[in-house]
Amino acid sequence: MSSALAVAHGYFGRAALYELDRSITTHAHREGHLIFMLGENSATITVGDKMFECNQTTAAAISPWAQHSFTPKPNESTLCLVLYIKPMWFLENTGSSDFALSFGRSKLKISPETSDLLHRLIRLMMSESLELNVEDLLIDLTSRCYSASWAGRTRPTDLQSVRNFSDFRVRRSQQLMKSYLCDHNGLDALACEVGLSRPHFFKLFKRQTGVTPNVYFNTLRSERAIDDLLSTDKTVTDIAHDLGFASQASFTRFFSLNVGISPTDYRRVARVS
Repeated sequence: MSSALAVAHGYFGRAALYELDRSITTHAHREGHLIFMLGENSATITVGDKMFECNQTTAAAISPWAQHSFTPKPNESTLCLVLYIKPMWFLENTGSSDFALSFGRSKLKISPETSDLLHRLIRLMMSESLELNVEDLLIDLTSRCYSASWAGRTRPTDLQSVRNFSDFRVRRSQQLMKSYLCDHNGLDALACEVGLSRPHFFKLFKRQTGVTPNVYFNTLRSERAIDDLLSTDKTVTDIAHDLGFASQASFTRFFSLNVGISPTDYRRVARVS
């Protein structure tokens, strides 16, 4: 059964050490995402329409809002370190010209220096210290991965990095999704509310944001669930109800499919650094 060994939250975003034996469905994050396999077993990572194997010698680098999924080998568990790095934190701490933290390639080779940083970070996360000072390690680790992803490639200019969110109907739908996390009538009704047919709405939303409306909405619900687990005393049942789920069981299935572990397990180990 998939479980969380350690989860650290901070201004940088979050870092999590997971033992995973189940697939994570197609989803996305607003943060830059790095996945490292620590055990002998490998897993298949799909980013957009590209699929590759991730193991001890390779890592996955996933740009913000890039759709991706995770599939371990059948009947095998995989130890993973997964990072969710806020682009603005990366910009402020590295002086990078890329405020979007967009990676040049998704499959990265792990260098000896990167491997050393990984093991130092894992030891710190597994320590009993109440203060997890992981930021310096994360700056170095993310910078190395970002640079490696663009090795031999031309980075886009700032203007090329900016998505064009010009259509007011897409912006309106995003605002409505945030306010409808609990009381929502489905994406078909949302398309109608912004004045579009369902096919046109889905096509326009994906073209301008890079993700489908379903994935975007599920990202918002996952983020709210994590915030509530971390910063409130709400029961898992209450969080499920507040997010519009019919039962705790259906919310737990959703959370496990999108985050990788159960909400109860996440709350058990999560710490703010």
